[in-house]
Amino acid sequence: MSPLQITLRDAVTGPVLNITGELDYTNAAELLDRITAVALQPGRRLVLDLGGMRFCDSSGISALIAARNHALAAQADFALAAVPDHTLRVLRIVGLDQILTFHPDSDTATRP
Repeated sequence: MSPLQITLRDAVTGPVLNITGELDYTNAAELLDRITAVALQPGRRLVLDLGGMRFCDSSGISALIAARNHALAAQADFALAAVPDHTLRVLRIVGLDQILTFHPDSDTATRP
């Protein structure tokens, strides 16, 4: 088991949360707490960099949707970066690729 680690950094377009480890029912609330603590400005972009994420269950996917909703409520943009193939496959199967924005890496996601 790989514990969840969340680090925050600021980019020119807005905050970037780097997610490392396993995102599941035991820690999805921790991610939600961190996301809702981030002050978002209208027109800025919240990016979740999932490049280090090893596993994501349905609770984790719900947390990703909640992150998007938090950004939209603040009139900010939302993007996922470096989504692992196994997670991207699930997001596509359930149709979330229709509402989520994906980037190959956080550098691309944070370009103005």
